[in-house]
Amino acid sequence: MPDPRIVRLAPADNVVVAVDAIPQGATAAGLTARERIMRGHKMAVAPIRDGEPVKKFGQVIGFASKHIAPGEWVHEHNVTLHDFSRDYRFAEAARNDEVLPPELRATFEGYVRPGGKTGTRNYVGVLTSVNCSASVAKFIAEAVNRSGILADYPEIDGAVAFVHGTGCGMAACGEGFEVLRRTQWGYATHPNLGAALMVGLGCEVFQIDRMKDEYGLTEGDHFQTMTIQATGGTRKTVAEGVERIKAMLPVAARAKRETRPASEAVLALQCGGSDGYSGITANPALGAAVDLLVKHGGTAVLAETPEIYGAEHLLTRRAVNRAVGEKLVERIRWWEDYTRRNGGEMNNNPSPGNKAGGLTTILEKSLGAAAKGGTTTLRAVYEYAEPVKEKGFVFMDTPGYDPVGATGQVAGGANVMCFTTGRGSAFGCKPTPSIKLATNSDVYRRMIDDMDINCGDILDGVSIQTKGEEIFRTVLAVASGARTKSEDLGYGDLEFVPWQIGAVM
Repeated sequence: MPDPRIVRLAPADNVVVAVDAIPQGATAAGLTARERIMRGHKMAVAPIRDGEPVKKFGQVIGFASKHIAPGEWVHEHNVTLHDFSRDYRFAEAARNDEVLPPELRATFEGYVRPGGKTGTRNYVGVLTSVNCSASVAKFIAEAVNRSGILADYPEIDGAVAFVHGTGCGMAACGEGFEVLRRTQWGYATHPNLGAALMVGLGCEVFQIDRMKDEYGLTEGDHFQTMTIQATGGTRKTVAEGVERIKAMLPVAARAKRETRPASEAVLALQCGGSDGYSGITANPALGAAVDLLVKHGGTAVLAETPEIYGAEHLLTRRAVNRAVGEKLVERIRWWEDYTRRNGGEMNNNPSPGNKAGGLTTILEKSLGAAAKGGTTTLRAVYEYAEPVKEKGFVFMDTPGYDPVGATGQVAGGANVMCFTTGRGSAFGCKPTPSIKLATNSDVYRRMIDDMDINCGDILDGVSIQTKGEEIFRTVLAVASGARTKSEDLGYGDLEFVPWQIGAVM
């Protein structure tokens, strides 16, 4: 009979995970616990000698820093991490994914945009080219939302200001500039915005006219720009900005929801505040939902490169070809250099909260995080905020810091998001709705106002596949307009955080 107090994830594992706390002296997995094992934490089920690998998910998550006896707690005090070779075996497991014919695909109710993309929300966005125009952008959005005029346009979800802390004091070329430019273009043309106004100061490094020229953006009913200096200062810019948005509202309100195939869903995959259950419940369940979305012709975007570090070999084997796999490895090498240059290391992750929840090394966290991507073929690897064009399962290079990673995915075109959490992350992501998945029933009950789906019942016997189907149905419902808990709470305005790379000058 399986022991309900522990989970063993693969036959080769030499540790098990405690479903609930195991008191010292209690019996679990046929062993006597030599010390208290906290819930979500690991207990050794076989001798692990000094220097030998610790295995979970059938993979190496670290190495014993001293002899570990069966029944002992396995965590930072007796596990270390050092580099070891991984066999990338490029494209070995690539396959032709099963994709249903159009007439059999699921549908949702979305907004068809002029460029052919489909939106799941209909916001009016006020973007900023530079931090110097951030307050003015906020004043404009607040004035529109306060005015009461939106009551005449029920199809519009509201005005939202996307403000950030950069745009000047930076080089006018190079990685940092390119990242900001892609991010701003991605939001300005996002299908979840019915209209957008971009506000600048006028003298900043990130010039609006340059972005318009380089991306071929033309002003009209859906997109306009202005600068504070040319308009005549703060008060005049706020007044002019409000009038411009009022003129765009009737155009944005013409959009009506209509039936669209699930192939138009672009799902961002995020996790934050992870714990020892993340790789057992919510992440693999989300992976099952991703497999369903791919089957229905849709797209899923895995991200957070530091949080697949050590598990990248599982993704390179699923790459559609060697070039895609090598691009992923190239991004890993970039991160190794990036952290080294900045005096950091890749294993500064997991965070203190992750460790308290039972995660010991970045390898363990990454193996769980990669499970969000399901089992289908990896079709493409994108740089931060690049437009996502391939259908199916893809990867985007982003930091592991949730607001920054999510901003890149949304800029790439994600129109809905699933966010797993075991410790309890508070997050929303306008203009893209974020569905929160709790890894355990305790955090689901404790933070019920923030959590949309409880994946903790997987520990009680609900199958991964059944929970994946529930997540897939919820994604389509939210894409059709059902509100998430984070939307009800008002999250999303302040979580726009473009990745800032390079020197601040």
